Amino acid sequence: MSNVFECCNLTKRYESKNALNKINLELPQGAIVGLLGPNGSGKTTLLKLAAGILTPTSGELKVCGLVPGAESKNVVAYQPDRVYLNDWMNVSDLFCMMNDFFSNFNKQKAFDMLESLKIKPSDKLKAMSKGTKEKVQLISTMSREVPLYLLDEPIGGVDPAARDYILNTIISNYQENATVVLSTHLITDIEPVLNHIVFLKEGNIVRQGDVDDIREETGKSIDALFREEFRC
Repeated sequence: MSNVFECCNLTKRYESKNALNKINLELPQGAIVGLLGPNGSGKTTLLKLAAGILTPTSGELKVCGLVPGAESKNVVAYQPDRVYLNDWMNVSDLFCMMNDFFSNFNKQKAFDMLESLKIKPSDKLKAMSKGTKEKVQLISTMSREVPLYLLDEPIGGVDPAARDYILNTIISNYQENATVVLSTHLITDIEPVLNHIVFLKEGNIVRQGDVDDIREETGKSIDALFREEFRC
């Protein structure tokens, strides 16, 4: 499989507004992709379409060769941009639930990452800070062994000191040869780990490609290009 994410003329309309406007995109296997753009550019909509949470208005989208739906959920690990965990659970309950729902959930990997954060399996989610919940949520996502990870603002809600840990968690624990799509505004923090980028603006792709090729072609960092493209 050379491309794990393919869309052709993909459009998503909300009433009279196009959130995505006939976009065409191919993301290769084994890439760490930055999905970058300002608020309202269509990033979250694209990830939700790929995760099978939304359906396109028109056009085609395939993930790992499948149209997003019940079958694709076993090959895509999606993390939304907000905490969805049930407060009544403790961490061990959460991991057991993930293990029951997903045959590709690596429970031992999850507990190993948890230990590195010094979080106890018996800790209640309702007693955690928002940042700690986000770390636990990320662990539950990255402990699935799938070919495609979709992460919506995974470092947006944590303090700067924790961002390096979270990025390291992502890079160190995703399935070999998998593709990771990271949506974020924090370009400087993630640029060192990216090898492919997609710039979205008002539902349109305005730049995409290999990070090294783009830097060589423009003589600029991805952060500098982002600031130039999306200057207010």
